[in-house]
Amino acid sequence: MNSRPVDRVATDARAASFTKRSLKKETKLAGLRLAISMVDLTTLEGADSPEKVRSLCQKAVAPDSSFADIPSVAAICVYPRLVCVAKEALRGSGVQVASVATSFPSGQASLEVRLQDVHEAVAAGADEIDMVISRGLWLRGEHAAVGEEIRAVRGACGDAHLKVILETGELGTYDEVRHASEVAIASGAHFIKTSTGKVASAATMGVTLVMLEVIRDHFLKTGEHIGMKPAGGIRTAKEALHYLVMVRETLGEDWLTPDLFRFGASSLLNDLLLQCCKQRDGNYAAHYDVTEA
Repeated sequence: MNSRPVDRVATDARAASFTKRSLKKETKLAGLRLAISMVDLTTLEGADSPEKVRSLCQKAVAPDSSFADIPSVAAICVYPRLVCVAKEALRGSGVQVASVATSFPSGQASLEVRLQDVHEAVAAGADEIDMVISRGLWLRGEHAAVGEEIRAVRGACGDAHLKVILETGELGTYDEVRHASEVAIASGAHFIKTSTGKVASAATMGVTLVMLEVIRDHFLKTGEHIGMKPAGGIRTAKEALHYLVMVRETLGEDWLTPDLFRFGASSLLNDLLLQCCKQRDGNYAAHYDVTEA
């Protein structure tokens, strides 16, 4: 697969231009609500427990009970062993259960072990699987092997949607990000995702723009809608709104839906809620008035 080279300077300049847009009060509040509906509320720590997951699920369904029109988030993302807990807690809510798999975050296990990880998450009820590619294979130039692994994972997902994590901070260049995005889509990804959130360099607007442009080019060629999930490092409502502007101007309004765009976040939700309070009441709520995500 021959990938088109990426002009990094032009891409970064274009990405920066999206931060200059001004959103007025009603448009801003609508954008904040939309961003909330796109959050994959995530807990991926060694200390995760059923109690923590149930509490997070409660917040996912009703992020702020003082707002009548604040939507639920898109999904809860947990490790495979906690999928059944989240599934039960979210029953009937419409909030999806996503699970990281394939030896997240390193991807350093045999394909057999990684596929078993996926089978277990799907059997427990996961609606979505977030897989991480083998960066070792990719950086050795074994791109076809990475595509084969993605196809194998897609087969193991059954009806669950597959999000393919590129771990863009380890790929090195925009050219590699573009090429990896193309391979992931060609191999069956429903979504492409920037990062695990476990490395220092996670989502950036430049990287996300490169991936959005691959999605756009794929749509123009095939008519197929592929989703996008920037994850890691997006912490403020202001940043989230910048990403929504970029999505709208790059892909169009069809992508402004949780079905096609997500934020992989934990702390982002609280800032979105605080900003909603500011738009509604004219002043900020205290941080202790918003429960920890």
